[in-house]
Amino acid sequence: MSSKTELPPYVCPFKGDLIAGVDEVGRGPLAGDVVASAVILDPNKPIAGLADSKKLTEKKREQLFDEICERALSYSIARATVEEIDQLNILQASLLAMHRAVAQLSVQPEFVLVDGNKKPNWDYPCDTVVKGDGRVAAIGAASILAKVTRDREMVVLDSEYPGYGLAGHKGYPTKAHMEALQLQGPTPIHRTSFAPVRRLLEEVE
Repeated sequence: MSSKTELPPYVCPFKGDLIAGVDEVGRGPLAGDVVASAVILDPNKPIAGLADSKKLTEKKREQLFDEICERALSYSIARATVEEIDQLNILQASLLAMHRAVAQLSVQPEFVLVDGNKKPNWDYPCDTVVKGDGRVAAIGAASILAKVTRDREMVVLDSEYPGYGLAGHKGYPTKAHMEALQLQGPTPIHRTSFAPVRRLLEEVE
């Protein structure tokens, strides 16, 4: 059987309308914050085309970003900073960002669906959904808000820290990014707890 077999549609155990989907973007990059979003969709204002943000074009993500902000019952965007990532580790920082995103919703959810297989330590009734951004519309919406927000921020940071190509690779460890790091050294937005950055700092010392 192929490893790429589609997972079955997710069936939520909660049947009410106030269900928040939550997702984060930016676990893998060497630079920048990890950004999370939480979304409660309005069943009376459906949004076509919601999906895993990574499988959409940039143009489609931007279009859906505006639609989600206009039509969702409630949405929020939160983060954990580079400093928090280095202090806590990336998993705990990601969970913290998701916790903040749900807490900031103007309408508090009755149930939360979290992308992946780990959930924050909170009192919300919730369920984790593996590959949820492609199986649950609200999680897909959250993944789009988080990714568009983070991508836009990396474009801005590219002008503040030129020469690293942040606008293109968004902080991920591409060959060009690694070469720029070797040449110019890490910036204040690089995650010093991540091995490639830590090694460079140790070489300087």
